[in-house]
Amino acid sequence: MSKSIFSYQTRIVAEQGEALSAYAALYGKVERSLFGELAAGGDTSKLKSSYLKRFGITARQYNAVAISLKGKIASVQERRKGLIKEATARIIKARKVVAKLEKKCAGTFKLHQKKRRLISKEKRLEAMKLDQDANKVRICFGSKKLFRAQFDLEANGYETIDDWRADWYEARASSFFVIGSKDETSGCQGCVASVAADGSFLLKLRMPDSVSDFGKYVELPGIRFSYGQGQLNAALKAGTALSYRFVKDAKGWRVFVSAEAIPVNQVSCQQAGAIGVDVNADHLAVSELDRYGNLIGCQRLPCVVYGKSSDQAKGLIGDAAKIIADLAVVTGKPIVIEKLDFAKKKAEAETANPGYARMLSSFTCSKSSAAIHSACFRRGVEVIEVNPVYTSVIGAVNFAQKFGVSVHIGAATAIARRGLGFSERPTVCSGIAPVRNGGHVTFELPVRNRTKHVWSFWSGARTKLKAAHVAHFRSGQAKANPAPLALTLPLGAIWTLPAESRYANRFQNCSGNVIDDDIPQ
Repeated sequence: MSKSIFSYQTRIVAEQGEALSAYAALYGKVERSLFGELAAGGDTSKLKSSYLKRFGITARQYNAVAISLKGKIASVQERRKGLIKEATARIIKARKVVAKLEKKCAGTFKLHQKKRRLISKEKRLEAMKLDQDANKVRICFGSKKLFRAQFDLEANGYETIDDWRADWYEARASSFFVIGSKDETSGCQGCVASVAADGSFLLKLRMPDSVSDFGKYVELPGIRFSYGQGQLNAALKAGTALSYRFVKDAKGWRVFVSAEAIPVNQVSCQQAGAIGVDVNADHLAVSELDRYGNLIGCQRLPCVVYGKSSDQAKGLIGDAAKIIADLAVVTGKPIVIEKLDFAKKKAEAETANPGYARMLSSFTCSKSSAAIHSACFRRGVEVIEVNPVYTSVIGAVNFAQKFGVSVHIGAATAIARRGLGFSERPTVCSGIAPVRNGGHVTFELPVRNRTKHVWSFWSGARTKLKAAHVAHFRSGQAKANPAPLALTLPLGAIWTLPAESRYANRFQNCSGNVIDDDIPQ
């Protein structure tokens, strides 16, 4: 299992808020000054000695500021690459939409708004490219939202500029970071943790030399963690590095403790089968496969994060990830997920209906992937990542109609089979895919060219499936009730299917001559 860093948080119930605020205020000054020096071409190693004298801080406290600031700068630089790529894709899509509207409805208000939106995107992309070429990083300490609130005080709940300025200064002095090391006392000499007689933690925080009104050390007793208390105790005994971040919010101060997680023994085995997860904008589709690649169970986990706060979204995603990881522990099977990039889907939201576009924009795929990885790491479950190409088409054609499941459950089945290395060849003669209103669409599958990769076949099948969905929508059947069953049986009668048709020899997708004793115990 790979290494992973876990963070645990709790609220500090103590009377040392004034000392923590003084520490945070000094920390913010050092961080902003150092950011200006780095933007001017300075070097953190050369500035260290002058900063120790100028601000009255220790070498470890300077290192904490420098490492935290470098992390913020690297995050902005890395995220900007993705934003440029995403903005480019959105502009290409927006230009196509504008060109199409100019032919159909020139001079309309809709076209005017689309053009305004396109120009705004182009200017934003140009600004990001200029910063990228100049290697310029922009960070607003205190948040852009609060900074812009000064330009409309009444709308943001302020009576005078002094009220806003008080919040601004408080926001810029609301957190500080204490770095740890495994060769230091209790994993961190800047904040030494010890276990009290009642099992709680006692934190002994080293204050900067220039903040001498509170003494050299400030003690924070009675620290308890609702989650992670045992893991942190184990980390203290093992002598691993512990890093601390103190954050002030509307209710007071919180402390976040980060420690390297201790790996657990792997409990999953690919010979037992797999659990496939299809990540969608509003839910997670889960399929369980046996060792032969056959679908034996499925479930849908709602995960609508639109309209939710950041903490609520994390809670929903975390609960869903826990359910999936627990299922993997019970069954002893690994989890198979896709390497997803929603940048392309968000670019296509230009032509999507407003509800889906809002839901897609509020969804963060990376959080789902990270939550699944984290939950599986804690339980010793293997996570397999696969290429997501054509999994939805394979699921819709090969599995949805066949097993009577949704296209998303079918896609999860295709993902799990790909993770186990099973064949992806078509198992049907004609395409039948379910639609949202309970009906289905039929279409002719392309001819299979066995000299080419099977994905070339699914590329043609996807084109035909899209055409079938468009025809279904234009015919008005998408809003109609599905057709009734061909036969109506009296209550209590048994529905008997005809003789096994084209699926008679297709149900078991893999050879069954493997005995159960081959599964490692």
